[in-house]
Amino acid sequence: MMRDTKGDRIMIISIYAILTILAVSTLYPFLNALAVSFNVGSDTSNGGVTIWPRKFTLENYSLVFKDERLMNGFYVSVLRTVVGTVTAILATAIFSYGMSKKELVGRKYYMVLCIITMYFSGGLIPTFLLMRNLGLMNSFWIFIIPSLIGVWNMIIFRTFFQALPSGLEESAKMDGCGNWGTLFRIVLPLSGPVIATLGLFTAISHWNEWFLASIYLSKDDLMPIQTILKQILASNIVSEQSSSLDAASLARMQSAKTITSKSLSMATMMVATLPIVCVYPFVQKYFVKGVLVGSLKE
Repeated sequence: MMRDTKGDRIMIISIYAILTILAVSTLYPFLNALAVSFNVGSDTSNGGVTIWPRKFTLENYSLVFKDERLMNGFYVSVLRTVVGTVTAILATAIFSYGMSKKELVGRKYYMVLCIITMYFSGGLIPTFLLMRNLGLMNSFWIFIIPSLIGVWNMIIFRTFFQALPSGLEESAKMDGCGNWGTLFRIVLPLSGPVIATLGLFTAISHWNEWFLASIYLSKDDLMPIQTILKQILASNIVSEQSSSLDAASLARMQSAKTITSKSLSMATMMVATLPIVCVYPFVQKYFVKGVLVGSLKE
């Protein structure tokens, strides 16, 4: 066996050093926000809190979980993410299955129309007028219907379907399956990796998106937590988020003065971020397999 030369060892050490720096630079903002969320707000304002809370407290999270507006936004975000992901994956899979058929009349024409939408959009004002004419203003379905079909996801789905052995569908049709039966009984059960990968991407997109609600919604009970968090960070005040607290909690907060707008914002950010972070490890193993298999083509 050949021994590593001095140059090889220097290269290995340099690579590990660079990767360590990148890892620390990536994790530090998250750890700092986590530390601030668990630290006494008045102490945080003095500075010096890095990745560990200097004066530990749960008051920030207590205030978040007692705020009915924030909790309602959390439930809206969860419902939006679940319904939006399931419907988007289902609708995109059905559309992609049809687009994967070579015998589809006008398939190239449809594909060109889909590709055009990836480069050009109608703009904010025409889109706003369209959503209003469709009756989606102040409606939960504004989160679901406009994002049902994603062209990029459709292309990945279609390429994956085209890579499946044609004999599977032929045997299914010989057993009496139609197109719908073949899709739901044969094709989709074999598409686990690509469904998991695109499903997570879609879920993250739904969970993190805040702009739609700020444009199309005026009802507080339909606001997702990301939009509420954006309002907190923009306003940088505590009074609006404290309006739903009982008198005793509000008096305790004002007398102790342990909570600031920054500490409350960090606690809200953690509540909005951790759920999607916890889901990631369970589908991480599908990423490489799903994307690579979906990129193959016969």
